[in-house]
Amino acid sequence: MSAEPLTLAERLSRQIAAGGPISVAHFMAEANQHYYATRDPLGAGGDFTTAPEISQMFGELVGLCLADVWMRSGRKPGPLYAELGPGRGTLAADALRAMESAALAPRVHFVETSPTLRERQRALLPHVTHHDSIDSLPDDGPLLVIANEFFDALPVRQCIRVGEEWRERVVIRREEEGRFVAVPGYRRIESGLPPIAAQAQDGAIIETPIVGAGIAYALAQRIAKQGGAAIIIDYGYAGPLLGDTLQAVKAHEFADPFADPGEVDLTTHVDFTIIGNMARQAGLRVSGPVDQGPYLRDLGIDARAEQLARTHPARAAEVEAARARLTSADAMGSLFKAMAWVHPDWADPAGF
Repeated sequence: MSAEPLTLAERLSRQIAAGGPISVAHFMAEANQHYYATRDPLGAGGDFTTAPEISQMFGELVGLCLADVWMRSGRKPGPLYAELGPGRGTLAADALRAMESAALAPRVHFVETSPTLRERQRALLPHVTHHDSIDSLPDDGPLLVIANEFFDALPVRQCIRVGEEWRERVVIRREEEGRFVAVPGYRRIESGLPPIAAQAQDGAIIETPIVGAGIAYALAQRIAKQGGAAIIIDYGYAGPLLGDTLQAVKAHEFADPFADPGEVDLTTHVDFTIIGNMARQAGLRVSGPVDQGPYLRDLGIDARAEQLARTHPARAAEVEAARARLTSADAMGSLFKAMAWVHPDWADPAGF
C-alpha cells in the first residue's frame, strides 16, 4: 500500500530540517509553482480577480495600444503576440479581437507553465502555442508583448537591517503544522544594496526582484533584436523603496504568507524602476510607469464604456462599475501602473 504523497508544507519542512533555513525567494518560488500548477485561481470562485476578468475593455484597449504602435512603426511583417502569465486567456482573446479590427492578426504565443491554466487558455484560443519560458519564443518576427500581473508573482530576495548589518531574510518552521516564519539569516550582506540602504532603520526591509529582473532583461534583448514593443501592467512603485510588500490572498481575502504554502497566492509589489532599467540596458526606450487609470482613460476607456452602454443598455450599470473599478484612484486606477518598452526604431505608444 503506497504512502500518501507529501504536501508542499511537509516537503519544505523536511528540506529545512535537513539543510537549514531557506530564503524567502526560495519559499515564494516553491509555493507559487505548486499553487499555479494545481488550480485556476481566478474569478469569484477562486482567490483573486484580474483586470481582464473585470471587463473586456481592458484587453481591447491594451491590444489596440500595441496595434497602434505596430501600424505607426510601418506594419512590420510576421508579428507575434506574446503574453506572459496569460491567466485564462481572457485578455488575449479581447486584445486579439481588437487587433483584428486594425487588420492585425499576429501569431499567438503564451508563456505559461501551469497545466491547468494551459487547458483553459487552449479552450478559448485553440491555436495558441505554449512556452515554458521566453527562451523558446520564435525569433522570426517582431514581438508584441503583454505582461499583466506577471512580475508580481515572481520570487524576490528580501534583505533586512539588523543593527548595523544587512542580512537576507530566511524562512524557518514553526511548531504548528504547515506554518512557517521569516527571520533574519546569519549571513551578512556586504554588497548589492541600493544607496537607500544606508539611511534605513533597524528592521527595514529591501526587496530585490532578481528573477523578474533577469526575465525582463532577456525579454528586452529579444525585442531589441527582433523589433516590437511590450506593455507591462502590475501593481507596484518606482523604486527603490524600503518595506515588506509580500502578501498572500485566498478567497479574495488577505492571508498569512507563511501558512499553508502552495495553497495561497503570493505576490509582491513590482519595482518598475528595476524592470525599466533592464529594458534600457538592452537598448529599448521606456515610457512610464504611469497610473493605470490615466493610461486607460488616454486610450479611450470612457468612450468605449459609453459605446458598450448604448449597445447593451441592460448592462450599462455593470459597464460603468467596471470602468470605475479599473480607473478610479480608490480602486485599481492608482495602485496599478503601466509601463511600455519599444524598439528604438518603433513609434512611442499612446497612453504615456
